[in-house]
Amino acid sequence: MAALTFGCFITTAFKDRSVPVRLHVSRIMLKNVEDFTGPRERSDLGFITFDITLNCLKNIFDWNVKQLFLYLSAEYSTKNNALNQVVLWDKIVLRGDNPKLLLKDMKTKYFFFDDGNGLKGNRNVTLTLSWNVVPNAGILPLVTGSGHVSVPFPDTYEITKSY
Repeated sequence: MAALTFGCFITTAFKDRSVPVRLHVSRIMLKNVEDFTGPRERSDLGFITFDITLNCLKNIFDWNVKQLFLYLSAEYSTKNNALNQVVLWDKIVLRGDNPKLLLKDMKTKYFFFDDGNGLKGNRNVTLTLSWNVVPNAGILPLVTGSGHVSVPFPDTYEITKSY
């Protein structure tokens, strides 16, 4: 049975599962909010509105793919950390779902917090769509889409009114 499973796995193990992705950011907003996780400091909180266009999901699916776990991540550097990575949004796509992903004016699903003030004026925040291929048998490959977008964050904070 193990030999049969390995034989099935090897038929799709080296398949290229990368497809073109189009990302567009339509709005970026930045606030400086109180951070309740630590000693009463303030941290940057980013809000991003984005579009995702992914037309070729059907090319990823074959007999050995159960589902895809898609996620949008932001990557940037600050003076305190050389590498920051934050997952902003995710979605599970099952076999049989619509193979085209056309999402407009999406907002982040998870908070985009920086552990300080590293988003303010940051000129190189890179958004990338990646996915895990969940197979019937074999390894769980991590694939990065071929498109990404780098966006600058504002130099000023949005002011919220307190009532």
